[in-house]
Amino acid sequence: MSYSPLLISLKAAVIATIITFICGIYAAYLTTKLKRFKGLVDGFLTLPLVLPPTVVGFFLLVFLGKNSFIGKFLALYDVSIVFSSTATIIASAVVSFPLMYRTARGAFEQLDRNMIYVARTLGLSEHEIFLKIMLPNSFSSIIAGTILAFARALGEFGATIMLAGNIPGKTQTMAVAVYSAVQGGNRALAYKWVAIMVAISFIAILIMNKLESVKINKVGKGGN
Repeated sequence: MSYSPLLISLKAAVIATIITFICGIYAAYLTTKLKRFKGLVDGFLTLPLVLPPTVVGFFLLVFLGKNSFIGKFLALYDVSIVFSSTATIIASAVVSFPLMYRTARGAFEQLDRNMIYVARTLGLSEHEIFLKIMLPNSFSSIIAGTILAFARALGEFGATIMLAGNIPGKTQTMAVAVYSAVQGGNRALAYKWVAIMVAISFIAILIMNKLESVKINKVGKGGN
């Protein structure tokens, strides 16, 4: 049994989570500040969450394929995204992004606006308010969103197999390895990968629940 699917999945999930962490928080911050078209922007950013992963993968294939504008541009530098390890990261990031974005946006919108108003009267810039007030007071929710995004990226299948394919040792993630094992009639191998994925996901849920309990305890103590 080769453990390359585990390493590929972890690499893709970790890098994708870092990307979604930065982009998701920033997108949530910008969306909360919008005065117009907020619903339209929010719908577009949330779309990968409700679309079937294979449809997301199809759109990625259209936008990043060799016949696309991006694909033709990258071909000038002998770079191809489709069926590469980079494709597994992109697919995981796009599919997990809405979880980070929605969690961060919800946390920002639930903040006491009076804190922000007071910070502005004290002369803090919007950048300082974001870093010193919004992020620290949304820390627990953001960490929970990060864990959810990681778990989603780790188990991504549909978009990955559409964009990255199923190349052993290169793009075959654990989810794809389960599919291949079942297709090949190797149920024992499929059970092993499923067990590993369930264990990692369960640990992620336990961590998230622990953070939620810590958050509730802090709120309870603050109210006493």
